[in-house]
Amino acid sequence: MKKYIIIIFVLTFAFGCEDLLDVKPISVITTSSMWNSEGDANGALNAMYSEFRAVFGNDLLVWGDCRGGKIGEGPNNNPAWLVNLKNNKLSRIDAGTDWQGIYTIINSANLILKYVPGITLKKEEDKNFILANAYFIRAFCYYWIARIWGDAPVITIPCESSEQENLYPTRNPAIDVFNRIEEDIEKAIKLFPNDNVNPNVVGSKPAAYMLKTDFYLWMAKVQNKGKEALTKAKEAIESVLANPNLGLNNNYDKVFRDEKNSEVIFALNYAINEATGGYPKYFLRERAKVENQNLVENPIPVSNEAQWLAYTNEFRDFIYNKSYDSRAKVNFMTYYDEKYNIEHFWINKYIGEWINETRYFTSNIILYRYAEAILFKAEIENALGNSQEAMNQLNLIAKRAYKIDDYYSGLSSIEIDEAILEERLREFGSTEGKTWFDFIRFGVAFQKVQSLIGRESEQNILLWPVSSSSINTNPNITQTPGYDK
Repeated sequence: MKKYIIIIFVLTFAFGCEDLLDVKPISVITTSSMWNSEGDANGALNAMYSEFRAVFGNDLLVWGDCRGGKIGEGPNNNPAWLVNLKNNKLSRIDAGTDWQGIYTIINSANLILKYVPGITLKKEEDKNFILANAYFIRAFCYYWIARIWGDAPVITIPCESSEQENLYPTRNPAIDVFNRIEEDIEKAIKLFPNDNVNPNVVGSKPAAYMLKTDFYLWMAKVQNKGKEALTKAKEAIESVLANPNLGLNNNYDKVFRDEKNSEVIFALNYAINEATGGYPKYFLRERAKVENQNLVENPIPVSNEAQWLAYTNEFRDFIYNKSYDSRAKVNFMTYYDEKYNIEHFWINKYIGEWINETRYFTSNIILYRYAEAILFKAEIENALGNSQEAMNQLNLIAKRAYKIDDYYSGLSSIEIDEAILEERLREFGSTEGKTWFDFIRFGVAFQKVQSLIGRESEQNILLWPVSSSSINTNPNITQTPGYDK
């Protein structure tokens, strides 16, 4: 696929347009110079996914795990923002409060949806695939926005000129955001030409069904939409589970070492000479901090980055309290250096490649995988009162992890929910962007997150503040109530 360097209008934190960058007009997205050919359409799709990776490759962990209390500070250069997130003492200048990046992705999707229908492509299914991805990514972004900030601007018209109307939007009610998500998911599913998940680093019909399941579970359990939403979630997840090209990998470790395995449904793409990095670069020991250099890559994987992140001691103990769990060492590893009397530890999931004395963080960051489809199915069945079927699904995950048949049996509905949540913690290791939203969806955030115990009365404590930059730039943006001091 031909690659394009695309220069677009710079979006401010309030989603207004700045003046054009000081570049030649040929580099500017306009009707006459950009949106003419099939290559332009593909280039716009590439650009959208590049922006998508830039945002979620850094903030997935921030939004999805850091407030859940399982991610703690690494051995050096501990960031203050992580302490604030772990303690749920957020301020408007903390990591994760700025929505500029995610609205930039939405603007790219909006541009595709405006202009690609007018471009002639050799195959209609190729055009549909591009449009489906734009709807899918826009829905994905708004789903994260709704869960993070609640009320938020709903933008469907691309920002192309500093003179156009509605440059300074207000925050729409959260229900409007959810309605936009619902519509976009259905459009994406209808437009995706087939059920293929190849490549898994762009959207697909199964990925859209995963998002649909995720969305309707949230609507059922957090937005109180009940059985109707659960039924829609069940229909969506059964479409994923019935896909013959997908399945649970027998080897948990291989899920994160073989990027083309059948378990991965949707992931962020990283590769040497294309893009490396993301938040996993802060998981491993900094090489300079390993006193005994004989241990470098033997067995301690290292990088040149500071190790900011690790599991808390409590979560580390939880991960290892079942000695027969094959996932433990893939999620977290330790090594005791007897010579220097030092314990080294690292998160072991996305380690990339060690080539010529250099660590390249090329592991694709997984957003949806088949194991989650199984756990979604268990959660839905339990919520619908089908306890035995919920345990059947749980046992598929337990069989791989523990090598024990019928690990779960005879549980009550409450016990099944607890088991599902425990398996999600062990399966995703609090590094795949799931923990925080799981705790909210299961209604246990104020019990499971130590820093939230006794804070139920704090207004919007489960939402996030909006960054100061957003509010200072756009006078129409108001602060999330509860964070207005």
